[in-house]
Amino acid sequence: MDTISAVRNRILRLCAERNITINKLATLSALPPSSVKNILYGKSNDPKLLTLKKLCDGLDISLGEFFSTEEFDSLEPEIK
Repeated sequence: MDTISAVRNRILRLCAERNITINKLATLSALPPSSVKNILYGKSNDPKLLTLKKLCDGLDISLGEFFSTEEFDSLEPEIK
């Protein structure tokens, strides 16, 4: 799995756990819905750290909590 897929999966999983829609997440994160959808639908292959931080704020978690999963721990290096 690549990093952007792991980010997408994590966002979708967190929304499902909280029973919130992507549009609701965007509102909670003070982001345009298109920014969140661009990450989820593969139009943004390199989301900014600030965008991810805002998503975490909207989800009421830290960046550390967002990335603290087996999925992120097992990612292959991006540079080979």
